[in-house]
Amino acid sequence: MRLFIAILFSAELLDALLDVQSELKSFDVRGRYVPEENLHLTLAFVGEYGNPDAVMDALASVPFEPFPLRIEGLGNFSDLYWAGIEANPELAAFVKRLRHALADRDIPYDRKRFSPHITLVRRAEYFGETPLPPVHSPKGEMEVTGVSLMRSARGKHGMIYTEIGRIGE
Repeated sequence: MRLFIAILFSAELLDALLDVQSELKSFDVRGRYVPEENLHLTLAFVGEYGNPDAVMDALASVPFEPFPLRIEGLGNFSDLYWAGIEANPELAAFVKRLRHALADRDIPYDRKRFSPHITLVRRAEYFGETPLPPVHSPKGEMEVTGVSLMRSARGKHGMIYTEIGRIGE
């Protein structure tokens, strides 16, 4: 089972992200746009792991208090376009505790440095004079009231993400 731990977004935040995707399309940016139902912020990518209950136990062991989350800025990693997250000490502290809980239980996860971003377009192609078109920076905020354990499965038309556990509200 392919697993990851993520923050899912409020309707208002999703609208802001979808607006940016629409604006990218208006600049003729081509690529694989992340569908609305798959937009999320990954906190820890576990990958193939056969014991989701153990991952959920690790997640549930991490103290959680709601905190604000703001999107700000647009960027790219080569051909991947993303929306940025405003610096957030509560988010950083939670992710650090979460990753310690996974490591303490010998649950494998991607140990790359946490660089919070929301993937908007994969394999993006833009033929302008700059790496990114001059779109408006996404703006939006929400109160994070929970964190989800997600399963990722390949479907007929792309990846299907399903929430299989949650802490918080």
